[in-house]
Amino acid sequence: MGSPRTSRPRSPSWPPTTPGSSPPPTCWSTAASSTASADTSHPGTRRGTEHMTQSVGVIGLGAMGRPMAEYLVDAGVPTSVLDVDADVRQQVVERGAKPARTLTEIADNDVILVVVPSDEDVRTVCLGEDGLLSAPRDGSVIVISASVTPETCEDIAKAGAPHGVSVLDAALTGGVRGAESGEINLLVGGDEAVLDRIRPSLEPWTKAVHHLGPLGSGQVGKTVNNLCHWIQISGVHEAMLLGRRLGVAPSKLREALLDSPAASRTLAEIDRMRFTWWKKDIDNARKMAEPLGYRMPLTDLAYDLMPGITPDRINTLLIQDLDPDAERE
Repeated sequence: MGSPRTSRPRSPSWPPTTPGSSPPPTCWSTAASSTASADTSHPGTRRGTEHMTQSVGVIGLGAMGRPMAEYLVDAGVPTSVLDVDADVRQQVVERGAKPARTLTEIADNDVILVVVPSDEDVRTVCLGEDGLLSAPRDGSVIVISASVTPETCEDIAKAGAPHGVSVLDAALTGGVRGAESGEINLLVGGDEAVLDRIRPSLEPWTKAVHHLGPLGSGQVGKTVNNLCHWIQISGVHEAMLLGRRLGVAPSKLREALLDSPAASRTLAEIDRMRFTWWKKDIDNARKMAEPLGYRMPLTDLAYDLMPGITPDRINTLLIQDLDPDAERE
């Protein structure tokens, strides 16, 4: 049905420039790269979307945004795409998407998915001089699918309201594999009636959509999810290393523990994880906790431990059954 995804480096600036235009602010410097996949079709096309009439724009075709856009295209949804990497955009266009060259073009859609890495990127995309809200479309919905603070979501919602533009924060959980399989678990904050209106545009690339409360609630849910994730990774690494040093193969330990109360997705898939965003995730959590005076000792410990927990180290420990520290001595 379509061509396989290929891994590509990210461009250092957002939004993309067009011939004859002035250079935009350079802020998309840490976007996740697309990941390779041998799949040429999407199981998500099984979902019934034949009555869908909403048009969707996708901004950011990285490891998460690209498969989201491809599922929409495969489901027959009119989909426009924009990315700092013109080659990546073209690959999705060849699958059936409509190319957009500016944010104002993307703004002319019913639903706009913003899938960029940071608060700064989201603010530039939405509030910048040539951003989405410089050419707002009455009745459109901006869906912020990035890990940002609730304040960023609120600022964009305030700017959009006078123009009839609604804003939802819709945090993505499930990781790259969830995006590639069309099984994102979506945590949404904002007006539930708006969410219900755009659900047909979410169905092709999600397995579940949860409304958690008012705007910003999705980001709270994602932050809680992230803290569980990074703390679990730190704990799994420490426990498995202890088991290895006590003489039990970590691969056998993991197999046994997956049949025990210690079983978790983190334990099952830790050797397939990339540990890319731990610092940003924990920094966001700290920003949100600080006004409350809420202490997070386990989070602080994970922050100290994560720099030393790498994919190579996990592979050595859990796949090769070796002590990664002993191998370096």
